[in-house]
Amino acid sequence: MRHNLTVFLAALSLLTLAGCGDSSKLPEQASHGPNPTIPAPTKTIFPTVNIAEGAKWPEGAKPTAANGLAVNAFAKGLDHPRWVYVLPNGDVLVAESNKPKKEDTGFSIKGWIMGLVQSKAGAGVESANRITLLRDRDGDGVAETKTVFLKDLYSPFGMALIGSDFYVANADAIVRFKYLEGSTEITTPGEKLTDLPGGPINHHWTKNILPSKDGTKLYATVGSNSNVGENGLEAETMRAAILEVDLATGNKRVFASGLRNPNGLDFEPTTGELWTVVNERDELGSDLVPDYLTSVKDGGFYGWPFSYWGQHVDERAKPPNPELVAKAIKPDYALGNHVAPLGMTFAQTSEGNKARLPQAFMSGAFVGEHGSWNRKPRSGYKVVFVPFANGKPSADMPLDVLTGFISADDKALGRPVGVTIARDGALLVADDVGNTIWRVTAAQQTSTR
Repeated sequence: MRHNLTVFLAALSLLTLAGCGDSSKLPEQASHGPNPTIPAPTKTIFPTVNIAEGAKWPEGAKPTAANGLAVNAFAKGLDHPRWVYVLPNGDVLVAESNKPKKEDTGFSIKGWIMGLVQSKAGAGVESANRITLLRDRDGDGVAETKTVFLKDLYSPFGMALIGSDFYVANADAIVRFKYLEGSTEITTPGEKLTDLPGGPINHHWTKNILPSKDGTKLYATVGSNSNVGENGLEAETMRAAILEVDLATGNKRVFASGLRNPNGLDFEPTTGELWTVVNERDELGSDLVPDYLTSVKDGGFYGWPFSYWGQHVDERAKPPNPELVAKAIKPDYALGNHVAPLGMTFAQTSEGNKARLPQAFMSGAFVGEHGSWNRKPRSGYKVVFVPFANGKPSADMPLDVLTGFISADDKALGRPVGVTIARDGALLVADDVGNTIWRVTAAQQTSTR
């Protein structure tokens, strides 16, 4: 009993002191664009812990849309919606999900503190383990139909439809189900295509998937099992990577590595290149390390855990690997320090889309930034747009799309995660704290409901 009390008091003291960590010294724009400022690491006894406490949107409240845009709630009352996927008939699928129940790997003060931090941020809810279907029958921008599409999953995240096969990326495997167009639920059992790295640690549990252009493969994101390799490199097998999975056999290989926690995936429309957003490492200070958006090369290595933003060596990674550091590819575009980008999708330019977004948002990538925990002042907690020209980012700073997720009394009313384009051209945003799917259109086109 005395030992447990001592541990509790030590952890509580550490959590209190952690709030006294460093603060950013650089202007916001210094951490964005193709050539961000990379200062020396800031060493502190305790990591900076500065996360907004999760709350709920007051009745009638919503995020703030940028000039020329409007936002309305496409669906409310969901259970921790993380990811969104649009079927060819316009139905919207939502993965209502959270991390799997933790396997017993022993007590650690750091792990206990992170559990408290996640609970405070609204991320401590039990996973619903289902995919919900939303249908807007009358086309007014608000879903009237909400049904359970798939249940009894295992922390589902990414989704993909190829022909009549519907794929779900659970926290530990990709599973295939048969889908009939127009169905509002799937009740037949699925079959496992392939395992994905899972427990017992499963530090980054979210797994996203994207079909190859020819429909024969899936690209799957798998985050690292640690911040910077502290759980041993043997725990990082096929992690911090994008895997390529053959649909005919289930065989997989590492397509690209050294990506600490990749999530959003999409093909750039003009070049066909694969792009992703990546959550970089923590505890090097409020001005390190920039999270990023980058093209992904077959066989490419992007630094983690040995270096960041190219050849900037992280001395904490043991043992060091100078040969890999020399090969590390510098990312294309910095999104800011600790903004936690999760969702990413490229704009679509179909002329027939009635909810088509303004011209300023027609060429580039939308990014859902979940928000920082390891930075003062906070960063992220918004949706941004990175303009592109000739297949590459063309602006030093992203454009804000949705802001206002932090309230006047410093609470997180919502936190953006997945982003995708609806069949009518609107942008859909999953808000896992606000339990809402937001719909963004040109200002005169959104629903008034």
